[in-house]
Amino acid sequence: MNVDILVIMAHPDDAELCCSGTILASIDKGLSVGIIDLTKGELGTRGNKDIRESEASASAKLLNVKFRKNLGFRDGFINDDEKYIIEIIKKIRLHTPDIIITNSIKDRHPDHENTAKLVQKSCFLSGLIKYQTEYNNNIQNPHRPKILMHSIQNDYVEPDLVVDVSDYFLKKMESVKCFKSQFFNPNSDEPESFISSKEFLEFITSRSIEMGHKIGVNHGEGFVLRQPIKINNISTII
Repeated sequence: MNVDILVIMAHPDDAELCCSGTILASIDKGLSVGIIDLTKGELGTRGNKDIRESEASASAKLLNVKFRKNLGFRDGFINDDEKYIIEIIKKIRLHTPDIIITNSIKDRHPDHENTAKLVQKSCFLSGLIKYQTEYNNNIQNPHRPKILMHSIQNDYVEPDLVVDVSDYFLKKMESVKCFKSQFFNPNSDEPESFISSKEFLEFITSRSIEMGHKIGVNHGEGFVLRQPIKINNISTII
């Protein structure tokens, strides 16, 4: 299944926290979106991989994405080993996205930074004719996305581009709260974690307002670009 935008993130809930407003806005404009989670988040303090899989499915349904897949990489140990690169290239060539959104280039969680590097390398190699992969016993055609976008997560990074998600912020937060095991729940008896406090959700809201403020709207999601974006007419950015 081909999609316009492929979101590749380290953990279930990364997409929701970083770019679910952009996903919703893009789908509303007629673009198709798919999500790939690299790990099952099995090292998370709260919940477990089965719970998170169920939560990810509920969020995918809410966001109305074309598909959501999990590659089952080892949580906490993402790196640019070729075995990981091959699996990502297979998905890039299978779904032929024009745009890929992935994790932040700078963040507190090593998996986020490592995923950013891994996906960047995979995008490049995916466009090489002589780097061959197979899917269902067929040689895949090379494909390199036109644009690679890195989300902004816990650590602040100055954005190159901010998407207006004002009309989608409330639904974004609904998708975040699909991960009930991970975020604030006053009735939970699980250990506290970095993301389980009420203040963390307030931080997500504050970041959204901060990014929106940069472009004069209520809510925004910021991204870092690896390369300039081509436009045919300056009027397209007005």
